[in-house]
Amino acid sequence: MKNLTTAPMLTTERLTLRGPERSDLAAFTRFMTSAPSMQAQGETITAEQAWFGFLTGVGHWQWHGFGFFTLVLQKTGQPVGRVGLLKHSNWPDEELAWHLFEGAEGKGYATEAAIAVKKWAAEELGLDQLYSYIDCGNTRSQAVAKRLGASTDGTRAQHEPEAEVWVHTKVGQ
Repeated sequence: MKNLTTAPMLTTERLTLRGPERSDLAAFTRFMTSAPSMQAQGETITAEQAWFGFLTGVGHWQWHGFGFFTLVLQKTGQPVGRVGLLKHSNWPDEELAWHLFEGAEGKGYATEAAIAVKKWAAEELGLDQLYSYIDCGNTRSQAVAKRLGASTDGTRAQHEPEAEVWVHTKVGQ
Protein backbone atom coordinates (compact mmCIF):
# COMPACT_ATOMS: atom_id res chain seq x y z
CA MET A 1 0.00 0.00 0.00
CA LYS A 2 1.59 3.21 -1.13
CA ASN A 3 0.28 6.49 0.20
CA LEU A 4 -0.16 8.83 -2.77
CA THR A 5 0.32 12.00 -0.70
CA THR A 6 2.28 13.51 2.15
CA ALA A 7 -0.77 13.26 4.43
CA PRO A 8 0.06 12.46 8.03
CA MET A 9 -1.50 9.49 9.79
CA LEU A 10 -3.97 10.40 12.53
CA THR A 11 -5.59 7.97 14.92
CA THR A 12 -8.73 8.02 17.01
CA GLU A 13 -10.25 5.46 19.32
CA ARG A 14 -11.57 3.34 16.42
CA LEU A 15 -10.10 4.82 13.25
CA THR A 16 -6.90 5.42 11.39
CA LEU A 17 -6.98 8.48 9.13
CA ARG A 18 -4.45 8.26 6.32
CA GLY A 19 -3.83 9.70 2.91
CA PRO A 20 -5.42 8.09 -0.15
CA GLU A 21 -3.92 4.91 -1.61
CA ARG A 22 -4.53 3.35 -5.02
CA SER A 23 -6.51 0.56 -3.34
CA ASP A 24 -9.06 3.14 -2.10
CA LEU A 25 -10.25 3.91 -5.62
CA ALA A 26 -12.71 0.98 -5.82
CA ALA A 27 -14.58 1.90 -2.60
CA PHE A 28 -14.57 5.57 -3.59
CA THR A 29 -15.96 4.74 -7.05
CA ARG A 30 -18.72 2.56 -5.58
CA PHE A 31 -19.67 5.39 -3.22
CA MET A 32 -19.68 8.09 -5.89
CA THR A 33 -21.52 6.05 -8.53
CA SER A 34 -24.13 4.17 -6.50
CA ALA A 35 -24.37 5.02 -2.79
CA PRO A 36 -27.96 5.63 -1.67
CA SER A 37 -26.86 8.84 0.06
CA MET A 38 -25.44 10.15 -3.22
CA GLN A 39 -28.54 9.01 -5.13
CA ALA A 40 -30.85 10.75 -2.65
CA GLN A 41 -29.05 14.03 -3.29
CA GLY A 42 -28.90 13.51 -7.04
CA GLU A 43 -25.10 13.61 -6.91
CA THR A 44 -24.03 10.26 -8.36
CA ILE A 45 -21.41 10.42 -11.10
CA THR A 46 -19.85 8.05 -13.63
CA ALA A 47 -16.88 5.81 -12.87
CA GLU A 48 -14.71 8.01 -15.08
CA GLN A 49 -15.79 11.12 -13.16
CA ALA A 50 -15.04 9.29 -9.90
CA TRP A 51 -11.52 8.52 -11.16
CA PHE A 52 -10.97 12.21 -11.93
CA GLY A 53 -12.40 13.12 -8.51
CA PHE A 54 -10.07 10.68 -6.79
CA LEU A 55 -7.07 12.17 -8.59
CA THR A 56 -8.27 15.67 -7.72
CA GLY A 57 -8.21 14.58 -4.08
CA VAL A 58 -4.62 13.41 -4.42
CA GLY A 59 -3.71 16.69 -6.11
CA HIS A 60 -5.41 18.64 -3.34
CA TRP A 61 -2.81 17.36 -0.88
CA GLN A 62 -0.01 18.37 -3.25
CA TRP A 63 -1.40 21.85 -3.90
CA HIS A 64 -2.67 22.85 -0.44
CA GLY A 65 -0.94 20.50 1.98
CA PHE A 66 -4.33 19.16 3.07
CA GLY A 67 -7.19 17.15 1.62
CA PHE A 68 -9.35 14.14 2.39
CA PHE A 69 -8.10 11.48 4.76
CA THR A 70 -9.30 7.93 4.14
CA LEU A 71 -10.98 6.54 7.26
CA VAL A 72 -9.97 2.98 8.03
CA LEU A 73 -11.34 0.84 10.84
CA GLN A 74 -8.46 -0.13 13.10
CA LYS A 75 -9.90 -3.58 13.88
CA THR A 76 -10.50 -4.70 10.29
CA GLY A 77 -8.54 -2.35 8.01
CA GLN A 78 -11.76 -1.66 6.08
CA PRO A 79 -12.10 1.83 4.53
CA VAL A 80 -15.35 3.41 5.74
CA GLY A 81 -15.22 6.90 4.28
CA ARG A 82 -13.33 10.16 3.90
CA VAL A 83 -13.02 13.23 6.11
CA GLY A 84 -10.80 16.19 5.45
CA LEU A 85 -10.23 19.74 4.34
CA LEU A 86 -10.98 21.16 0.90
CA LYS A 87 -10.45 24.50 -0.77
CA HIS A 88 -11.28 24.56 -4.45
CA SER A 89 -10.33 27.53 -6.60
CA ASN A 90 -13.75 29.20 -6.39
CA TRP A 91 -14.34 28.58 -2.67
CA PRO A 92 -13.79 31.43 -0.23
CA ASP A 93 -12.55 29.34 2.72
CA GLU A 94 -11.34 25.93 3.84
CA GLU A 95 -14.14 23.40 4.16
CA LEU A 96 -14.30 20.57 6.66
CA ALA A 97 -16.12 17.80 4.77
CA TRP A 98 -17.07 14.18 5.33
CA HIS A 99 -18.41 11.28 3.28
CA LEU A 100 -19.15 7.87 4.73
CA PHE A 101 -19.34 4.79 2.57
CA GLU A 102 -22.50 2.70 2.51
CA GLY A 103 -23.00 0.80 5.74
CA ALA A 104 -20.73 3.09 7.78
CA GLU A 105 -23.35 5.74 8.52
CA GLY A 106 -24.83 6.19 11.98
CA LYS A 107 -21.83 4.87 13.91
CA GLY A 108 -20.20 8.19 14.82
CA TYR A 109 -17.22 7.76 12.46
CA ALA A 110 -17.66 11.14 10.74
CA THR A 111 -17.78 13.01 14.05
CA GLU A 112 -14.86 11.06 15.52
CA ALA A 113 -12.69 11.65 12.46
CA ALA A 114 -13.70 15.30 12.03
CA ILE A 115 -12.67 16.07 15.61
CA ALA A 116 -9.21 14.69 14.84
CA VAL A 117 -9.01 16.65 11.57
CA LYS A 118 -10.10 19.89 13.30
CA LYS A 119 -7.38 19.43 15.92
CA TRP A 120 -4.75 18.69 13.26
CA ALA A 121 -5.88 21.72 11.21
CA ALA A 122 -5.47 24.02 14.21
CA GLU A 123 -2.19 22.61 15.49
CA GLU A 124 -0.39 21.89 12.22
CA LEU A 125 -1.94 24.34 9.74
CA GLY A 126 -2.87 27.21 12.07
CA LEU A 127 -6.47 27.24 10.82
CA ASP A 128 -8.62 28.86 13.50
CA GLN A 129 -11.91 28.63 11.64
CA LEU A 130 -13.34 26.10 9.19
CA TYR A 131 -16.58 25.92 7.22
CA SER A 132 -18.83 23.13 6.02
CA TYR A 133 -21.08 23.59 3.00
CA ILE A 134 -24.04 21.30 3.65
CA ASP A 135 -27.03 20.75 1.38
CA CYS A 136 -30.17 22.19 2.99
CA GLY A 137 -31.87 18.79 2.90
CA ASN A 138 -28.95 16.78 4.26
CA THR A 139 -30.10 16.43 7.85
CA ARG A 140 -27.56 13.71 8.67
CA SER A 141 -24.61 15.95 7.78
CA GLN A 142 -26.25 18.83 9.60
CA ALA A 143 -26.43 16.63 12.71
CA VAL A 144 -22.70 15.87 12.41
CA ALA A 145 -21.96 19.59 12.09
CA LYS A 146 -23.99 20.30 15.23
CA ARG A 147 -22.11 17.57 17.15
CA LEU A 148 -18.89 19.27 16.07
CA GLY A 149 -20.09 22.58 17.50
CA ALA A 150 -20.79 24.24 14.14
CA SER A 151 -23.74 26.51 13.51
CA THR A 152 -25.43 28.16 10.56
CA ASP A 153 -27.48 31.29 10.11
CA GLY A 154 -28.99 29.87 6.93
CA THR A 155 -26.61 31.75 4.62
CA ARG A 156 -26.12 29.96 1.31
CA ALA A 157 -22.72 29.17 -0.17
CA GLN A 158 -22.09 31.31 -3.25
CA HIS A 159 -20.35 28.45 -5.05
CA GLU A 160 -23.13 25.97 -4.14
CA PRO A 161 -26.57 27.64 -3.82
CA GLU A 162 -28.27 24.52 -2.38
CA ALA A 163 -25.79 24.43 0.52
CA GLU A 164 -25.87 26.33 3.77
CA VAL A 165 -22.67 27.67 5.29
CA TRP A 166 -21.89 26.06 8.64
CA VAL A 167 -19.16 27.73 10.73
CA HIS A 168 -16.82 25.74 12.95
CA THR A 169 -15.24 27.90 15.62
CA LYS A 170 -12.77 26.80 18.29
CA VAL A 171 -11.23 24.52 15.70
CA GLY A 172 -8.71 22.92 18.03
CA GLN A 173 -11.34 21.62 20.43
